[in-house]
Formats: sequence, structure tokens, C-alpha cells
Amino acid sequence: MTVEWQGVFPAATTQFTTDGELDLEATAAHLDMLIRAGVHGLVLLGTVGENCSLSAEEKRSVMTAAVKTARGRVPVIAGVAETTTGLACRYAEAAEALGADGLMVLPAMVYKADPRETMAHFRAVARACSLPVMCYNNPVVYGVDITPEMFAELADEPTLVAIKESSDDPRRLTDIVNACGDRYILFGGVDDLVMESAMLGAVGTVAGLVNAFPEETLRLWKLASEGRFADALELYRWFTPVLHLDCHPKLVQYIKLAQAMCGHGTEDCRAPRLPLVGEERSRIVALIQQAIDTRPALAA
Repeated sequence: MTVEWQGVFPAATTQFTTDGELDLEATAAHLDMLIRAGVHGLVLLGTVGENCSLSAEEKRSVMTAAVKTARGRVPVIAGVAETTTGLACRYAEAAEALGADGLMVLPAMVYKADPRETMAHFRAVARACSLPVMCYNNPVVYGVDITPEMFAELADEPTLVAIKESSDDPRRLTDIVNACGDRYILFGGVDDLVMESAMLGAVGTVAGLVNAFPEETLRLWKLASEGRFADALELYRWFTPVLHLDCHPKLVQYIKLAQAMCGHGTEDCRAPRLPLVGEERSRIVALIQQAIDTRPALAA
């Protein structure tokens, strides 16, 4: 299906059993819950989806299950996070063959490429298949920054259509527009900057805590995207302590714990990620429980 790049696209979790095996049935059930809640698209196998913890065969199994589960109700976007450009190109080809509607492409993992190498990587993956591409810029986590000037240079690649801007600096959205005009569709990629991103021109968000709080995420995005910022502010202030969990090295464990506490899956991750313990677990559980206990009523 044609991707309408707007709205709430969950960075969906991948579900595992308690012994670390891939649980496709639970993953499909979680994706179906998100679709029924009203999300506008699905992003599989991003950071929150534990892409780099899965084998190539497992990634293909997840994509097959996601496409089957979506049944054309929403677009399915495949995260592309490989250690080499060649592997990324082959996975992009495979994702297209499996029925993905688009790609979210990350820089090559492990090696911190310079700007020339980074742009060559994105060009190669964009040319590997015909799917539209969202470029994922997250220098905070991956150490590779795709600057507005680099996006301007990449503008001649027709399938590079959207940007997930996760530099943790909302000024970047304005800098991209000033450098590139309306060439790219802008998405926010940091949960606790969602309102700021909407104010600065983002038409969508790739969200993490939506896995646990889908109704609240969708309501907040609706208010912010409609410019109803005064109405959104109370909800945003309630949500922000939990949204901060998206900006931590253990965001996967935190988000999965939140979704488990909200009844939307399990907290099981694949090692080296381990269940939270001790003071850290108590602190994060208390924060999430506070949000659950004080959930605001969602007016129309």
C-alpha cells in the first residue's frame, strides 16, 4: 500500500519468550492491538524492536508476521539496521519482497561513518529497492549525525522521502526546513519532544511509549497536530515523566516493562538485555504505576 507519512507510527516491540526465543504469535497480537487502537502505521525492527538482537532469518519472520497481521490496514515499515552497506541493501530487497510498504534506514551499525560514508550508505540502500525510505537520524545513540546540509545533498535521491529526527535537538527541524524546504516529510523521533516537534512542523511521530499507552499517545498527537496546544499541555505534563524513559540506554527494557504493566505484552528481552532488578526496577515500576494510577480521562 502507499505510505501516508503522517500520524503515530509505533516503534513496535518484538516479543520474546522468557528464555529469549522469538515469539511471533505474541508479536502479532501486540501489533494487532496497536492497529485496533488507531495507530497510523507500524515500524518494525527499529531500536525498540531489538533489530540487532535478531538473526537475518528471524528478522524476515517478524516482517512476514507483521505484513500478515496488518492486512493492509496500516503501512508496515521495516527497520534496516545492519553492520555493512551490503547487508543493508540485501535486507532492503528482502523487506520489499516480503511485502513491506517502506523502510526506516539507520546508518551502518558499530562503525561510526564520516559524512561521505554515511551519505554513500543511504544512497546505496535507497537504490537497492523501490520502497520509500525514512532516514533515521539519531546521533545520540549511534554516533553518526546526518546534518541538514547532508540531507540537502541527499535530496536528489527520489525514494528518500521522510526523516525521523532524533538528535534530541528540536532546533534541527527548523534547520532542515531552512536547508531543504519542503523536500522531506518530517517525523519526530523522541517521545518527550513530541509536542515541540509538532509545533515545529513534524507531521508524524515514531513513538516508543505508545506500546504501553496507545490511547494517550494518539490523543496527545491529535491535539498537538491540530495546534490545540493548550488542550494538549495537561496531558503532556502527565505523560512526560514516562516519556522520559524513551531517552535512556535501557529504553527497550523500560518500554517493555511499561507495556507489561499496562497489559500489552511482556517485558522479556533478549540478552544482553536483562530484566530490571533492585532499586532501578523499584524506581521505574513506581514511575510507571504513578502514570497508570493518575491516567487522565480522555475527552473527545
